[in-house]
Amino acid sequence: MTRPLDRLRMAAAERETAGLRRVLRPRTPDHDGLLDLASNDYLGLSRDERLVEASVRATREWGTGSTGSRLVTGTTRLHADLEERLAAFTQADRALVFSSGYLANLGAVAALARGGLVVSDSGNHASIVDACRLSRSRVEVTPHGDADAVAKVLSERSEEHAIIVTDAVFSVDGDLAPLRRLHALAVRHGAFLIVDEAHALGVVGDQGRGAVHEAGLSGDSHIVRTVTLSKSLGSQGGAVLGATEVIETLVDTGRSFIFDTGLAPACAGAALAALDILEESPDLPRQARSRARALAGMAREAGLETSEPAAAVVPVVLGSPHLALAAANLCAERGIRVGCFRPPSVPRGRSSLRLTARADLRSDDLAAVRGALTAVAELKVDT
Repeated sequence: MTRPLDRLRMAAAERETAGLRRVLRPRTPDHDGLLDLASNDYLGLSRDERLVEASVRATREWGTGSTGSRLVTGTTRLHADLEERLAAFTQADRALVFSSGYLANLGAVAALARGGLVVSDSGNHASIVDACRLSRSRVEVTPHGDADAVAKVLSERSEEHAIIVTDAVFSVDGDLAPLRRLHALAVRHGAFLIVDEAHALGVVGDQGRGAVHEAGLSGDSHIVRTVTLSKSLGSQGGAVLGATEVIETLVDTGRSFIFDTGLAPACAGAALAALDILEESPDLPRQARSRARALAGMAREAGLETSEPAAAVVPVVLGSPHLALAAANLCAERGIRVGCFRPPSVPRGRSSLRLTARADLRSDDLAAVRGALTAVAELKVDT
């Protein structure tokens, strides 16, 4: 019989051989002097003085923590204000704030799908995958972006109720889900369409109101949106947006809402300040999308595999995890921090660099990225 720690050591050695070990690397406030193309700070707001000051004011007024779950002492006036502002900004009926986007997905999918059918895109984020597992429902995973496959599953279902769940902008490939087609299927089959707008809010559509808004579907009773406050809004936390009946169901039955400590007031204050900035500076989302297209163009010019970005995520597909790690290290040597995605974050054979654009990237930043991508292309040829 293998001893428990020996079993873990052997598994770690296998991951090491496969190029799948993960290491925590604490960074300095200035990203170790590197140009940041790895974070999700798409609008460059996480260190904006207006957000910092709003966070400090909230901390001084409310303290460092929310002190309890949302249904006990963890709901402050800031939380209520943030929910009202998020609903108004995205043109949703109501909003409900969670302590993370991950928990927002767990809560929405598990509460609304329980006992029914869940149709989930194969490219969905891990938080959606985990939510499907917790929903106690039959889960059918359909090929990425394949609305016809979704239609087939729904037409053959025996369950009384169903949900379709998808990322709006997919976190690795950066492409956009076929939201109008999925919405039409939801209406036809009496299903909810849950859309994770984590990588769309603040980047896609008019003033960054998201992909659902851009598709003209805001406020539709079949649609439920989840969002994060930790990407474009430069804060932390998440929310579910939907009809009053949806929000009331989550308050009554959403386990990741009921049993979790509420979002810290500082995060709520920062997110409110970020919404102010988005309304005052409506060109920021367009700037982020423009920088993303520029990064993708540079990758293509270097002969690297990429795709046309729908928002701020730009993948550079390299294949093997070892090559992806080497390419990420090469970029760091050239002064640029990029994401490195390996299985299980991506399918086998699709290990990638992920470049995330920011609205505040300058022309000299882009020139440095061009040089790094050229070096990555040369590394790929030599490997």
